[in-house]
Amino acid sequence: MHSTNYHNTLITVSADCPVSVGTPPAKPGTIAERQFALLAQNPYQLTSDALLLAVENERKQPVTAETFFAKPQACLRASPLVKKQGYGLHHDAEGCVALVPVESETYANLLADASVIKRPGMRSARG
Repeated sequence: MHSTNYHNTLITVSADCPVSVGTPPAKPGTIAERQFALLAQNPYQLTSDALLLAVENERKQPVTAETFFAKPQACLRASPLVKKQGYGLHHDAEGCVALVPVESETYANLLADASVIKRPGMRSARG
């Protein structure tokens, strides 16, 4: 079974993110809005795997973790939250995730913390 979980890692806002502050997704029902809602209501309560599975089950027919993760899934580096909405995603030591607005002191502190692994969010455009 494949996993998308990170530990003690900050997924940074994509270099080509169009906003300079964390901006909640405006369009209801999108992947971004569903990920945002779950993370905003449950900081450090869900792993990346649990978040992706929950969103998948909201959007489509219910699927088990074994079936969903039988093939590799895109990790949260590809999340619209880091690509377009201005949020970093911090994974704690247990692998649980929280939203971190790019303009926040928490984001700056995580960036400056040498003990936290940094992984860049994927760019929206090639080049």
